[in-house]
Amino acid sequence: LAAGWGSGAATTWATSPGGCEAVQSTVDCTGRWLSSVPGNLGGDAEELLLDDNTIQVLGNDSLLSYRQLRCLSVTKNRLELIEPGAFRSSQGLHVLSLANNLLFTHYSLTAAALSTLPALRTLDLAGNLLTDDMVSVLVWNLSSLKSLSVAGNVIMRLDSSVFVNLTQLLELNLEKNYIFEIDQAFEGLQKLQKLNIAYNYLPCVAEFGLTQLRVLNVSYNVIEWFLALETDDLFELEVLDLSHNHLLFFPVLPQRSKLRSLLLNHNEMSFYQVLPNGTSLANVTVQFLLVDGNTTNITTVSLWDEICQSNLSSLRLLDMSQNQIWYLPEGFLAQMPSLTHLKLNQNCLKMFPSLERGLLDALVELDLSQNQLAELRAEAGAGDILPNLQLFNLSSNRLRELPPGVFSHTRKITTLDLSHNQVTLCPQPAGTGQAESPTCVDIRGVKTLTHLSLASCDLQGLGGHPFQGTSLTHLDLSDNPQALSGDPEWLQDVALTLQVLSLRNTSLSSTSVDFSTLPSLERLDLSENSLATFPTSLGTLKLHSLDLRDNLLAALPVAVAWPPLGRSLREVYLSHNPYNCCTLGWWDALQRLEGLRVLDGQEVTCSHAARALRPGALPEPVVRSCQEVDVVLLYLVLALPTCLTLLVAFAVVFLTLKEKLLQMVKSRCGGSSPY
Repeated sequence: LAAGWGSGAATTWATSPGGCEAVQSTVDCTGRWLSSVPGNLGGDAEELLLDDNTIQVLGNDSLLSYRQLRCLSVTKNRLELIEPGAFRSSQGLHVLSLANNLLFTHYSLTAAALSTLPALRTLDLAGNLLTDDMVSVLVWNLSSLKSLSVAGNVIMRLDSSVFVNLTQLLELNLEKNYIFEIDQAFEGLQKLQKLNIAYNYLPCVAEFGLTQLRVLNVSYNVIEWFLALETDDLFELEVLDLSHNHLLFFPVLPQRSKLRSLLLNHNEMSFYQVLPNGTSLANVTVQFLLVDGNTTNITTVSLWDEICQSNLSSLRLLDMSQNQIWYLPEGFLAQMPSLTHLKLNQNCLKMFPSLERGLLDALVELDLSQNQLAELRAEAGAGDILPNLQLFNLSSNRLRELPPGVFSHTRKITTLDLSHNQVTLCPQPAGTGQAESPTCVDIRGVKTLTHLSLASCDLQGLGGHPFQGTSLTHLDLSDNPQALSGDPEWLQDVALTLQVLSLRNTSLSSTSVDFSTLPSLERLDLSENSLATFPTSLGTLKLHSLDLRDNLLAALPVAVAWPPLGRSLREVYLSHNPYNCCTLGWWDALQRLEGLRVLDGQEVTCSHAARALRPGALPEPVVRSCQEVDVVLLYLVLALPTCLTLLVAFAVVFLTLKEKLLQMVKSRCGGSSPY
C-alpha cells in the first residue's frame, strides 16, 4: 500500500475537503472519524487510505469518483458490507486491504462485490471473524490474486474446496487462526511460494509435498513431528520455520531441496541413537500412525538413516536452541558444508564433536551457551580450525579450559563470550608461585578479537599481559571481585582501542584504576562497587555513557559537568548511592547540561535526617536546614583565619618576650624566704 509514497517525499502535503491530505496521486484520510467515503477528493487519486474511521458500508456509489483507483485501504473501521456494485467504477484496483472489520456479517454480498475486480492482486481480509466457509465464498472468483491474508480469523479446518480457484496465488497468510487440520488444501496452488500458518493448533505435518514452496512458516503450533513426502523430486523449499512447537525428533526433510534456513528452536527435540545411560538405539525404528477417516497408515522410519539421507548441503542457518539435545549424532554436522550460523544454546549438551579441519569451515557464528559442556576437543595438529568463525559464544557452561592454540587458527574471530565459566587467562598472574598453566585460555596475538566477555569467571587478578596483541574495543570483566587485585598493567595493551568497559562488581575503589590511560573509552560501567569518591581520572575522558549505580557516593564533584567529560556525556546512571541532600550542587550542574539524560533519574534519592528525598523536589524545611548549615559553616570558615592569626600572634609575642618575662617573674618572685 505504500507504493508511490517515496516519489512524493519532497512534495508538500495539501489539505483536501473532509480534512484529508493529498500528495500527488495519494489521498490520506486516516483517523478522520469518517462514516462514509468522501466524494469530493478529486478523480485522479490512485491510492486512497481510509484506515481508522467508522465506515460501516461501502455502497454502490461510494467510489464512483475514483476511476483511477489502484490501491484502497479501509482497515480498522466498522465495515460490515460492501454492496455488489461498489467497485463498478474501480475495475483497475490492484490492492485492497479490509483488515480488522466486521465482514463476517454480510460476507456473501461482499463476495459478490469482490468478484467484480478482475485485476485484483493483493487482498487483506485479516481480523474479520471469518470461518473457512466464509473465506471460501469470499475468494471463490478471485483467480487473479497473487497475495491473500486471512490471518486473525476463526478458521479451524481447511480442505481442497477453500482455495480451489486461486491458481495464480504466490503468498498466503493464515497465521493466528484456530487451524487444527489441513486436508489437501494447498494441492491446487501450483504457484504458491510463501505459506504462513504460524500461531495455530496443528499437531503434525505429515507427507509434506509442496515442491514449489520456497518459504514455510509453521511456528507456534503444537507440532510433534514433521515428515516430508518420500520422493526424488526437487523441493524449492529455502526457509522452514518449525520453532516454538513440540517437536520430539529432528524433522524428516525432503531428500532433495534448496533448504537454506532451518529454525527448530523452542521445541522438545533430542537425538535418541544413544541414550544418556549409554544404551544404543541405532537399530531401533519408530512407527508413525497416520489416521485418515477410517484408514490408518503406518509409516516405519529409522530416524538416524532419514537424517543422513536428507540433503542439508545448502543449509546456511540451523537454529536448534532451547531444546533437550544432549549430544549430536556422529557425522551430523559433516552434512552441512555451507553452514554459516549454528545455534545450540540452552540445551543439555555435555559434549560437542571434536573440532577438526574441514568441519564447519564456512561457519561464521557458533552459539553453545547455556549448556553443560566441560570441555571442547580439537584434533591435534589439525591446522586451520573454524577458519571463518567470527562470533563464538561459550557462556554459561562448565568449561575450565579450551584446546591449546584454538584461537590461533580462527583467523577472523571478532567476538568471544567466555562468561560464567571457571576459566583463567594466560599468562598466570605474577606471584601465584606456579608456572603458566597449560589449561589457561590464551588469546594473546588474536589481532581480530574486538569483543570479549569474561563476566563471572572468578578471575584472580589480571597480571602480566593477557590481552597483548588483541584489538579489544569491548571488554566485560563484571562480577569478578578479585579481577583488579593485581597490577593493572593489562590496561596498557588495550589503552588505545578500548571503547566499552564493564567493571561492575569488581571491588573497585576510587584509586584502583587510572582511567586517563584509556583515551578512546566511550562507555563505562562502574556499578555495584565501593566507590566513596568520584574517580578524578574520569574527568579527562570523553565518555558517552557512565554507570555509577550502587556505590557509596555521597556527592559528585561539580567538575563532572565541565569539559571534556561534561561536554561528551549523553547518558548516566546514578541511583542507589547515599547522596547528601545538602551538597547537591553537582546535581543542578548535571541538569543544566544540554543533551544529558539521567536514565534512572526517578530512582535517584538523597539522605537528610534519615529521610530519603528526591533531589529535584526537596521540601522547603530541608532547604532552610541546609542553608543554616551552610551559614554556620561560613561563620566557621570566616572565624577560623582570625583565630589562627591571634594564636600565631600570641605565639610570636610569647617567644619574643620569653626571656624578659622569665627574668621579670624571677626578679619578683625569685627572692629567698626565711626558713
